[in-house]
Amino acid sequence: MIAFIPRDNIVQQAEFYSQTVIEYAPDCEQAQNYRHLAKAIDQNTNFVIPKPLSNQQLETLWIKWGVVSAECC
Repeated sequence: MIAFIPRDNIVQQAEFYSQTVIEYAPDCEQAQNYRHLAKAIDQNTNFVIPKPLSNQQLETLWIKWGVVSAECC
């Protein structure tokens, strides 16, 4: 995984206006997250075929980043 991008409500707002987040709110934190992701992809020199994460690994990441609480899993 190259980056974790949390979903913010600004994404839905931009979608409502048929715009990207960077077009809709170029100075918001979510737009900055997307810019960092683009830079990380562009500068990546580790050309490997990624392996899918197991369900347990995904759940661990979700809990770590606050997407879900530990009680649900």
